[in-house]
Amino acid sequence: MPLSRRDFTTRTALAGAGVALTGTVGALATAPGALAADEGARHDADLEQGHGHGHGHGPGYGPLVADPAGILALPAGFTYRVITHSGVTALESGESTPSNHDGTAAFEGHRGVTLLVNNHELKGPRSSWTHPVPLTAGLVYDPGAAGGCTVVEVRRGGEVAEWVGIAGTSTNCAGGSTPWDTWLTCEENEDLAGKNGMTKDHGYVFEVDPHDRRANLDPKPIKAFGRYAHEAVVIDPRQGHAYLTEDASGPNGLLYRWTPPSGFRHGRGKLRHLADDAGVLAAAKCFDSTGLFVDDLSRATKIGTTYGVDWVPVPDGDARTVAVRKQFGESAVTRARKLEGMWWADGGAYFVSSYAREESPGAAHDGQVWFYDPKRRTVRLQVLIGVNADPSVEGGYDGPDNITVSPYGGLIIAEDGSGLQHLFGATESGRTYPLARNEMNMGTAEEPEYSEFTGVCFSPDGRTLFVNIQDPGIMLAVTGPWRRGR
Repeated sequence: MPLSRRDFTTRTALAGAGVALTGTVGALATAPGALAADEGARHDADLEQGHGHGHGHGPGYGPLVADPAGILALPAGFTYRVITHSGVTALESGESTPSNHDGTAAFEGHRGVTLLVNNHELKGPRSSWTHPVPLTAGLVYDPGAAGGCTVVEVRRGGEVAEWVGIAGTSTNCAGGSTPWDTWLTCEENEDLAGKNGMTKDHGYVFEVDPHDRRANLDPKPIKAFGRYAHEAVVIDPRQGHAYLTEDASGPNGLLYRWTPPSGFRHGRGKLRHLADDAGVLAAAKCFDSTGLFVDDLSRATKIGTTYGVDWVPVPDGDARTVAVRKQFGESAVTRARKLEGMWWADGGAYFVSSYAREESPGAAHDGQVWFYDPKRRTVRLQVLIGVNADPSVEGGYDGPDNITVSPYGGLIIAEDGSGLQHLFGATESGRTYPLARNEMNMGTAEEPEYSEFTGVCFSPDGRTLFVNIQDPGIMLAVTGPWRRGR
């Protein structure tokens, strides 16, 4: 049923009244210009230079300290450990750890073990990559594709083991963990069989179980979730809806919701047995408090902007002839550039739009984080990053991608922008701070180049932050004096 203007106005007022009192990062929406580039740049420049904030007077953990090993700059008192490294570490089979680490989630195993499922964002034919995901017998979807997932086991004593969870998929970007402790890996790809060396259609979501290797045999796509350039997915643990982002352009991508069929009960392995057209896949259509349609999320220019959401059914979820995002007219759905990472917390879905420029009809920005509230059926702009004039200079951020909600409050955001690449935090009071900087220069001294951070997530006990440097493909475990942010 469509959301009426009266319902939307009432729910928006209630949300605004309670935002500072509930939710892990809700107070971000009460901080005007919380992540405006000019204010954030001054604040973070102070952090780097040790101007007061490094002595416990500001958010975060102080200035970043350069790494003599040239991998990861961290605040004083924090350390990292390399868990996997493509071309250096090996799987149980003896083959190399695959490259291009991306979306990751951590799960609690037996006897103190932490299990991680790690995407490998490898597009196109296997011959294009030095370290593709090995074609392990029984775990292959398409033998022509290079991507997939590995499962990484970190034991209490520090020993590490790694094996293939799924192979023969393409461009495994982000994804999401499920309430039943499995991983949904997303293909950010729309290649049909016969294109780019593929022998099967791609652009799907697959389920990977880190606890049971047998459950991953004979991989099957979850076609009910649609075929498009999937980025991330979260599951509403109460209603069973799946929310999914699309990282695409020409036109910009969409935010989707999948509603399960009547009587369906989620659980391990249940999704792979769904009919291809099970449930209802729909795209978000937003409108403001006056009832006016919002064509693109770049229209929002202020923290706290709230839109009502209706859901428009997708005509052809498997996109046999026309891409899903192209099946809608200009005023049918709401779009956004580079819809990226998602995380379920506080009763809703946090999701990212990385930037907006000339391809978007609204204002230019270098990143947004939104919160979808399924009870109120609204999206609210939680974080807004103004345009970073010079990403090669320390002090600002651009291009948020993967995100996680910290057990210590606020968000941890992985940067995939231009120039320097950071992990940065946004506290509940709306302030930002640097947490890590990639120091692996893949370019030259004159023209440095740094790969993005991906797969940021905490261990189940909250003591370790796992994060990847995508290229060359390194998983890192960060520990230190974590504390609740301000």
